[in-house]
This record gives sequence, C-alpha cells and structure tokens, in this order.
Amino acid sequence: MPIAGLRQSLHRILGKVVRAFHKLSAEVGIVGPEDDFARGFGSFGTGSALLFPQGVIYNESYIEIGEGTLVGPGVCLTAGMGPGQPMLTNPVVSVGDRCVIGRGSHLIGHWSIQLGDDIQTGPYVYITDQNHGYEDPTMPVGIQPTREAAVRIGSGSWLGANVVILPGTVLGRNCVVAAGAVVRGEFPDYCVVAGVPAKKIRIYEDGEWHRPLT
Repeated sequence: MPIAGLRQSLHRILGKVVRAFHKLSAEVGIVGPEDDFARGFGSFGTGSALLFPQGVIYNESYIEIGEGTLVGPGVCLTAGMGPGQPMLTNPVVSVGDRCVIGRGSHLIGHWSIQLGDDIQTGPYVYITDQNHGYEDPTMPVGIQPTREAAVRIGSGSWLGANVVILPGTVLGRNCVVAAGAVVRGEFPDYCVVAGVPAKKIRIYEDGEWHRPLT
C-alpha cells in the first residue's frame, strides 16, 4: 500500500479511537447526585446532572441545584472570587428544579443569584450579581470597589444565546430574553425583553400579547 494510503488508513483508525474516547468521556464524566463531587454542593437534587466537561466550579457548598436540572458542558458555577473564600450569604447561587443551563454559560455569584424552576438558557449566557465601579477616573476600573445586587430569574423563563444578566436584575415568571440582550432592572411577569440595554418589546396583559405603551 502506498505511503499516502497508509496515512489515510491510520488517520481513520485514530479518528475512530479519538471519537470513541470522547464519547466515553462524555458519558463517564457526568456528575450526578450520587457522585462525591455532587455531595460537596449545598444541595444537588435527584435527577440533576453536570455534563462533561464541566467548567470552572468552586465554593460549591454555597451553590444549590434543584431536582431534574441539566447543566450543560463547560458551564461555570462559582461563588466568590476564588476557592475557599468564606461567603456572607448561603446559598449564593441557587438553581431550581427542571432547569436547563446551556453550554458555556457562567453563573458567577457573590451575594445572591436565584433561578426559579423550569428555566432554560441558550449557550453562553452570563449571569452575575457583581460589577466593578468606575466613579473614580484616576483609578483603573478593575481595581475600583465592587458592588453587589441580588439577581432573580422567575420560573418558566427562557434566556436566549449570549444573554448577559447584570447585577440587580429581576425577571418575572415566563419571561423571554432575546439572544444577545444585556439586561438590567426589573421586568414583570409574561414579557419579552430585547436589546442593549434590554427593554420590554412585548407583554401579556388582559388576555393577549401586545407591545407596551412605554
């Protein structure tokens, strides 16, 4: 067999091995309620799972996950600035029952992030309850004092891909956040928000959906 043919044959064989190993890793690497790692969480509900590969996870004793919740690959779940940091609240991050957190998303808590039940997110959603100040123009923003404000996402809501939820955001029940929106502030139940900064573009009132007057 010519050298080129041998290389192609070897490539196919190695490809099968790599794909089989990747599939096995994805299956074996899932973290479920009975795993030792899951027992380190504040709570980890029956039927919930962290898919492989997991993202950065630390201070998990301050993180609670409800029942039947699926956390996608590469999702980061953190409480505080680094491992071992004592926190002032507990839980810092709380995810309800039957939620789906899209791959590559980040839930970065310092004070309080609460997700209700039956919430789904697209990939690469970023949720945080802390930001740096920028009031002093003589100091780099990254070393100015931080400010925390609790975040609450109402049950039944859907957050599209690449949504950013900023500190102090309160979303009502069954809200839809359009892909790429940057959200801050309070929004009522049953509304659609979109844009940068995000605004209400539809709301369900008096038995029908319509565009808000303001």
